[in-house]
Amino acid sequence: MMKSQIVQFLKRNPLLLLLCLAALQLAGVLLFLNRQSASSIANQSVPSVASPSPSISPSPTAPVLRPSPPAKTATKSSPPAATRPASPQPKPSLTAEQQAMNQQYKASFSSSAVSVDSLIEMRVAIAEGVPSVTVGGAGGLQLMDQNRNGITALQAGASYTAQPNASGITLNGTQLPAIVLLEPAGDTFNLGDRTYRGRLLLVNDGGKLWAVNLVNLRSYLHSVVASEVSPSWAPEALKAQAVAARSYALTYYFKPMSSLFQLGATEYYQVYSGIDREAPETSKAVDDTAGEFVSYRGGIVESLYAASDDIVAEAFQGRGMSQLGALNLAEQGYSYLQILATYYPSTGVSRFVTDYQ
Repeated sequence: MMKSQIVQFLKRNPLLLLLCLAALQLAGVLLFLNRQSASSIANQSVPSVASPSPSISPSPTAPVLRPSPPAKTATKSSPPAATRPASPQPKPSLTAEQQAMNQQYKASFSSSAVSVDSLIEMRVAIAEGVPSVTVGGAGGLQLMDQNRNGITALQAGASYTAQPNASGITLNGTQLPAIVLLEPAGDTFNLGDRTYRGRLLLVNDGGKLWAVNLVNLRSYLHSVVASEVSPSWAPEALKAQAVAARSYALTYYFKPMSSLFQLGATEYYQVYSGIDREAPETSKAVDDTAGEFVSYRGGIVESLYAASDDIVAEAFQGRGMSQLGALNLAEQGYSYLQILATYYPSTGVSRFVTDYQ
């Protein structure tokens, strides 16, 4: 009965029926759209919550691990802009005038720098086991004990006789310790009739007097080269002699003859005559080869030499340099390095230098 009445009501009001049908259709469309939207949102949010993206995780083959700037910026956070260190600025290039000035300063420094030979102090016995010596100095001498404690000053230009005795040394009758050091007020002192650079050590050893010259290697070689060869020789021969003499001296510097001195001043070693034989040509050869020595496998060669090939053969079994032979080679156009290579085969020339830091 109720159903029949509803049908009769709708027939009498068809417009109301159409509005109901339209409302039902609209409700269905809205419900469908709502479900699609919810499903899309759910699908988008799941990957970010469940696991990180594979492109961020490290991998042995991933480019982010390569030691290159792009990789570092991709994987490591940059420091704040305020604390990031400023990149170094490129050094400005020098103009031609500035480069010339720089070279001038370098040359000036090199010329004023101390020769490396001057930094090595030699101990050369200039009087060995004698009963007495005469000492003096044009500028006077300061007399000290072995600990450099002052004893007295010696007058300039005066001569003093030193002799050994049971208590030490007497100097013009004044008793002194067994070891005394004489330091010149100027650059030189006198021992007998010769003048030397450096300082003088007097030692009473077993009742005999020893005089040891403490002199730098440069001054020592200035005398030795001029005493061994003529300053008039070809420059390359003089340089070869300078290097050989330096090598010989350095051998005894590292392996001294005794605790008192390293080597003597006679022909048994190499002739050392003080300043009397110094000459500009031989001194230049020493300075031009400063620090150079004959070397074998990094070591210093005891560079034996003598006046002629015959003496070298007789005294050193042919192992050494002939000074006259070196002169002959220099006159033929050999350089000092070629001369040394000829007489000291299988060796080279090394050099020690001063490190300025």
